[in-house]
Amino acid sequence: QVQLVESGGGLVQPGGSLRLSCAASGSIFCINVMAWYRQAPGKERELVAGISSGGSTNYVDSVKGRFTISRDNAKNTVYLQMNSLKPEDTAVYYCYANVYSNPWYKNDYWGQGTLVTVSS
Repeated sequence: QVQLVESGGGLVQPGGSLRLSCAASGSIFCINVMAWYRQAPGKERELVAGISSGGSTNYVDSVKGRFTISRDNAKNTVYLQMNSLKPEDTAVYYCYANVYSNPWYKNDYWGQGTLVTVSS
């Protein structure tokens, strides 16, 4: 089994910054894609940013230029640096990882979610 533990959420004023972290642990052979999703009240979960094992990234249009995803493969950790935060960024943010537990078997894992509230 694999566990994803997130940290870094909280309350921030509009225009402020937060950095989310997500550390994977457990039965890990290697990690393929890591990503951050978010779900606002009354809305569907959406992909915010993703990063491949090689470092390729993609972002939802609404966060381009404001958010940066990165990962430390040695620590099995993914980060989301969020700058110029807006009230519409308020949501529960979930970490996602596609993990190989051995060379032949992979599975999807999710963190428990961390709340980000952008409000004055």
